[in-house]
Amino acid sequence: MIRVRRSPDAASFLADAGSFLGEREAEHNLLFGICASLLHDPSSFGSDAAYLALVEDDGRVVAAAVRTPPHNVVLSVTDDILAIDQLAQDAHEALGTLPGVVGPSDVAAAFARAWCDLAGCAATLRMANRIYRASRATPPSRVPGALRAYRDDDHAIAIRWLDAFVREAFPDDATDASADDILQRRLADPDGDVRFWEVDGRVVSLASFGQRTPNGIRVGPVYTPPEFRGNGYASALVGLMTAELLDGAHRYCFLFTDLANPTANGIYQRIGYEAVSDVQHYAFV
Repeated sequence: MIRVRRSPDAASFLADAGSFLGEREAEHNLLFGICASLLHDPSSFGSDAAYLALVEDDGRVVAAAVRTPPHNVVLSVTDDILAIDQLAQDAHEALGTLPGVVGPSDVAAAFARAWCDLAGCAATLRMANRIYRASRATPPSRVPGALRAYRDDDHAIAIRWLDAFVREAFPDDATDASADDILQRRLADPDGDVRFWEVDGRVVSLASFGQRTPNGIRVGPVYTPPEFRGNGYASALVGLMTAELLDGAHRYCFLFTDLANPTANGIYQRIGYEAVSDVQHYAFV
């Protein structure tokens, strides 16, 4: 018998769904990361309670979903189409409205259809992403400059670059994240931080990491201003940063790329990232 069960907090959710999610850690790195933020600070996404739900079939977890208002609902992998319909029904009862859904391509599409039938709305595909995983990293050599840590006096340039990243990386309505939100979450995360690539005393590229998973951590955002592109700075920065993370407490590093950006997809593969699966983002309008 299929049923949806809501969890009161991230700790309870992971106690019930953690083993299921851990079977495909790369695909669920965003779900794990959101829960890591909630465990560290339940108000890290705002004062409204998170929606944390799992679907069980005769006591076995077959799907899961997390939503931190006012953001999109994020879905797990599932092979059970009935689980998706049940999740949509429960989310509609619990939430009433949603801006959109993010999840594995087939799962997100099925949830979007079910949600729109219930809510009387339309779904528009906003973005298609690919999840990558690295267990090793090979930073490019002969790139001028060096990696350096974030400093307090970097705040203004970090905000300016992250704001440019949001405008460039996401189409209209594809995200409600602000530059300040992104920066503060990375700096407040006990496992997160921001790094720069610096050449002759001038920063030329930014990368960040945070929201750990059981065996890894997520990398991103990554941004290089247009005037500094084509020099290998982002490749060197992400490659060296990934190598340091893998040499530390992490077995894997994960990241998301926009499938419409072949340059970024090529860069990450050259430094050791391997494609895992595709994710789609639908907006409800």
